[in-house]
Amino acid sequence: MCPSQDHSSAAAAGSEPDASHTADAAGTRVTAWVHGHVQGVGFRWWTLQNAKELGLAGYAKNLVDGRVCVVAEGTETAVAELVQRLSEQPSKHHRPGSVETVIPHYTDPRGASGFHTR
Repeated sequence: MCPSQDHSSAAAAGSEPDASHTADAAGTRVTAWVHGHVQGVGFRWWTLQNAKELGLAGYAKNLVDGRVCVVAEGTETAVAELVQRLSEQPSKHHRPGSVETVIPHYTDPRGASGFHTR
Protein backbone atom coordinates (compact mmCIF):
# COMPACT_ATOMS: atom_id res chain seq x y z
CA MET A 1 0.00 0.00 0.00
CA CYS A 2 1.29 3.46 -0.90
CA PRO A 3 1.21 5.91 1.98
CA SER A 4 -0.99 8.92 1.41
CA GLN A 5 0.66 12.02 0.00
CA ASP A 6 -0.92 15.44 -0.27
CA HIS A 7 -0.63 15.97 -4.00
CA SER A 8 -1.70 19.62 -3.90
CA SER A 9 1.89 20.71 -3.30
CA ALA A 10 4.58 20.54 -5.96
CA ALA A 11 7.31 20.70 -3.33
CA ALA A 12 7.82 17.78 -1.02
CA ALA A 13 9.01 17.82 2.52
CA GLY A 14 11.68 15.18 2.92
CA SER A 15 12.56 15.17 -0.76
CA GLU A 16 16.26 14.77 -0.03
CA PRO A 17 17.77 11.90 1.93
CA ASP A 18 18.90 13.04 5.37
CA ALA A 19 22.20 12.13 7.01
CA SER A 20 20.81 8.83 8.30
CA HIS A 21 20.21 7.65 4.71
CA THR A 22 23.61 8.38 3.17
CA ALA A 23 25.47 5.09 3.40
CA ASP A 24 25.06 2.94 0.28
CA ALA A 25 25.73 -0.22 2.30
CA ALA A 26 22.78 0.45 4.59
CA GLY A 27 20.49 1.20 1.67
CA THR A 28 17.46 3.44 1.44
CA ARG A 29 13.81 3.35 0.45
CA VAL A 30 11.91 5.89 -1.60
CA THR A 31 8.20 6.34 -2.04
CA ALA A 32 7.77 8.54 -5.12
CA TRP A 33 4.44 9.95 -6.24
CA VAL A 34 4.57 10.53 -10.00
CA HIS A 35 2.17 13.13 -11.42
CA GLY A 36 1.31 13.54 -15.11
CA HIS A 37 -0.01 11.36 -17.92
CA VAL A 38 1.41 8.14 -16.45
CA GLN A 39 -1.45 5.62 -16.58
CA GLY A 40 -2.38 3.54 -19.60
CA VAL A 41 0.93 4.27 -21.34
CA GLY A 42 3.24 1.49 -20.06
CA PHE A 43 4.76 3.61 -17.29
CA ARG A 44 4.60 0.90 -14.59
CA TRP A 45 6.16 -1.67 -16.94
CA TRP A 46 8.92 0.82 -17.82
CA THR A 47 9.49 1.46 -14.10
CA LEU A 48 9.66 -2.30 -13.45
CA GLN A 49 12.32 -2.77 -16.15
CA ASN A 50 14.43 0.15 -14.91
CA ALA A 51 14.15 -0.90 -11.26
CA LYS A 52 15.24 -4.45 -12.13
CA GLU A 53 18.15 -3.10 -14.18
CA LEU A 54 19.24 -1.09 -11.13
CA GLY A 55 18.84 -4.05 -8.74
CA LEU A 56 16.00 -2.46 -6.76
CA ALA A 57 13.13 -4.09 -4.88
CA GLY A 58 9.61 -2.70 -4.52
CA TYR A 59 6.64 -1.95 -6.75
CA ALA A 60 4.83 0.54 -9.00
CA LYS A 61 1.10 1.03 -8.49
CA ASN A 62 -1.59 3.08 -10.24
CA LEU A 63 -3.54 5.34 -7.88
CA VAL A 64 -7.20 6.26 -8.39
CA ASP A 65 -6.35 9.96 -8.83
CA GLY A 66 -4.19 9.28 -11.92
CA ARG A 67 -0.79 9.26 -10.24
CA VAL A 68 1.60 6.32 -10.01
CA CYS A 69 3.18 5.44 -6.68
CA VAL A 70 6.67 3.95 -6.96
CA VAL A 71 8.20 2.31 -3.89
CA ALA A 72 11.81 1.20 -4.35
CA GLU A 73 14.62 0.19 -2.07
CA GLY A 74 18.25 -0.66 -2.56
CA THR A 75 21.53 1.21 -2.49
CA GLU A 76 21.28 4.97 -2.24
CA THR A 77 23.01 5.27 -5.63
CA ALA A 78 20.51 2.97 -7.38
CA VAL A 79 17.49 4.59 -5.71
CA ALA A 80 18.75 8.07 -6.68
CA GLU A 81 19.24 6.88 -10.27
CA LEU A 82 15.66 5.58 -10.47
CA VAL A 83 14.28 8.88 -9.11
CA GLN A 84 16.41 10.70 -11.71
CA ARG A 85 15.03 8.49 -14.49
CA LEU A 86 11.47 9.03 -13.27
CA SER A 87 11.84 12.81 -13.31
CA GLU A 88 14.36 13.72 -16.05
CA GLN A 89 13.11 16.09 -18.73
CA PRO A 90 13.29 15.11 -21.49
CA SER A 91 13.63 11.42 -20.75
CA LYS A 92 16.93 9.91 -21.91
CA HIS A 93 15.58 6.44 -21.08
CA HIS A 94 12.51 6.38 -23.36
CA ARG A 95 10.09 6.83 -20.46
CA PRO A 96 6.49 6.53 -21.69
CA GLY A 97 3.82 9.10 -20.94
CA SER A 98 4.43 12.59 -19.68
CA VAL A 99 5.73 13.28 -16.17
CA GLU A 100 4.90 16.65 -14.62
CA THR A 101 6.24 16.16 -11.10
CA VAL A 102 7.90 13.49 -8.97
CA ILE A 103 7.58 13.86 -5.21
CA PRO A 104 10.02 11.51 -3.43
CA HIS A 105 10.04 10.68 0.27
CA TYR A 106 13.03 8.75 1.68
CA THR A 107 12.91 6.33 4.61
CA ASP A 108 14.81 3.33 5.94
CA PRO A 109 14.55 0.12 3.88
CA ARG A 110 12.09 -2.55 5.02
CA GLY A 111 13.65 -5.61 3.40
CA ALA A 112 11.59 -5.79 0.21
CA SER A 113 12.53 -8.40 -2.38
CA GLY A 114 11.85 -8.39 -6.10
CA PHE A 115 10.14 -5.62 -8.02
CA HIS A 116 6.62 -5.89 -9.39
CA THR A 117 3.61 -3.90 -10.55
CA ARG A 118 0.35 -3.70 -8.67
